Amino acid sequence: MNEFLQKAKEILNWGIHIGDAKNGIHLTLGIFLMLLLAILATNIFLRFFRKVVTRKMEREDKLKFVSIFQFLKYAIYLVVVLITLSAVGVNITLLITASAALFVGLGLALQDLFQDLIGGIYVIVDKSLSVGDIIEVDSRVGRVQEIKLRTTRAVTPDDKVIIIPNHKFIKDTVYNYTQNRLITIEAVKVGVAYGSDVDLVSKLLLKSLEGIEGVLHTPEPFVWFEDFADSSLLFSIRFYVADSFRTMSTKSAIRFRIDSLFRENKIKIPFPQRDIHIISQPKTDH
Repeated sequence: MNEFLQKAKEILNWGIHIGDAKNGIHLTLGIFLMLLLAILATNIFLRFFRKVVTRKMEREDKLKFVSIFQFLKYAIYLVVVLITLSAVGVNITLLITASAALFVGLGLALQDLFQDLIGGIYVIVDKSLSVGDIIEVDSRVGRVQEIKLRTTRAVTPDDKVIIIPNHKFIKDTVYNYTQNRLITIEAVKVGVAYGSDVDLVSKLLLKSLEGIEGVLHTPEPFVWFEDFADSSLLFSIRFYVADSFRTMSTKSAIRFRIDSLFRENKIKIPFPQRDIHIISQPKTDH
């Protein structure tokens, strides 16, 4: 029995030994098995903890919690590994000191990644963004499809996928069209020639919305006389839609209708004009 225990001890002591017995670094098979058991036990505990916490959560809140939990899980594993190494007699101070330069290098190389992770946690915890929201980032509009810890995926109106690094949501200005409500107000602008009947223009603009798919009748649309521009009287027709993600096709249909109505009623849409005055210099005799 003693020989068996001695043999088992020798096997468990196989590994890497650097330095003396007290101040050196020793990574043996026994330490590896202890780490494996500690990680397995931690994994079982974390799985149980996640199930208990997310048991009564809504689906969206559950997905957000899981995303943050994935990040925290790795930090917990690191702490467990360090505690286990310290408990079995490994001098972790030497390990930390030896890897300090590596950690600094990794920190510099992965700083964008860390910003994305922090941004992802901010978005998830702050609830400033949800799946289904319509957002505008860098002049691109998209519907949020998936929020992950590092990136957010959105689909544009022409069915292209935008992968947005999450640090954008804490560093840049992001427009959320639907956070307050699903119904949004949109506008189509048009200029008419000076001298046009502005009351008729207003009636025609309201008429241009009739039969256009996606335009809501409640709240009621309205017309703004926006400005006396250089070459035209500038109007805009304001209307409400329930799906601002598809407004490009809606606005296009309205513009076709406006052009048709204006032609029928002799309302001219002017093009920019400039008057050029040529001043001739009087001839001088030399």
